[in-house]
Amino acid sequence: MVMVLVGRASSAAAGHPVSGLLVGVAGAVAALGLYAFLVRWLERRPATEVATAGAARRLGQGILVGVGIFALAIAIITLFGGYRLTGWGSVGGALSTLGVMSGVAVVEELLFRGVVFRLAEEVTGTWGALVVSGLLFGGLHLLNPDATLWGALAIAVEAGGMLAAAYAATRSLWLPIGLHLGWNLAEGGIFGATVSGAEHGGGSVLLGTFDGPALLTGGDFGPEASLPAILVCLTLTALLIRSALRSGGVRPRRRTARIASTTL
Repeated sequence: MVMVLVGRASSAAAGHPVSGLLVGVAGAVAALGLYAFLVRWLERRPATEVATAGAARRLGQGILVGVGIFALAIAIITLFGGYRLTGWGSVGGALSTLGVMSGVAVVEELLFRGVVFRLAEEVTGTWGALVVSGLLFGGLHLLNPDATLWGALAIAVEAGGMLAAAYAATRSLWLPIGLHLGWNLAEGGIFGATVSGAEHGGGSVLLGTFDGPALLTGGDFGPEASLPAILVCLTLTALLIRSALRSGGVRPRRRTARIASTTL
């Protein structure tokens, strides 16, 4: 319900830079507050995964890396002739997109990493939760207007895996929120591309066109369904998984953990 309300409010205000930004950020803050309240109420614990300590640093790191890896994917697509700049958009449009994507990134991360991944991990362990949350996250994007099965699978692999690995590595939602926001902002607010098979309703700093095979450009779904985007995200996912393994962030299945405890 929160996801629907934030999405509708952000979309309604997307045509106006200031209101679009304010509505999106306000929706994101409200969703975070509601999540923290529900975790404390239902699980009887503080929501440490959205704790404010270190939040700005991890969020900022995530945004920078998210923008960077999308820029790298676009650079590869451009190198092979799949993307061409055609002009300038507007900063105001990009601010509106930032508002929309702030709400989207926060709400989707709270739902898919904060709830689905975290609860699935208690039963299946980290590896199983990566698969479950990734497939559900990809499946959600089948609801978008220009959705394709290939696009949904690409999202499940590149974004579902990467964002879950970011959470496992840090045990904080701030890094995946930042990655999600940075990627979407670069995609829709900087380079003017279609985001996950849906028009984001804002604008972008740059205007460009995509031309070439869908495997290179992503087709109507957008660059997220392209091979360059998948390869770039899989590379970062591998690095995050390595970090999670080193920090002890990869956890076993509950049954395995119980057997080990009984044996000891």
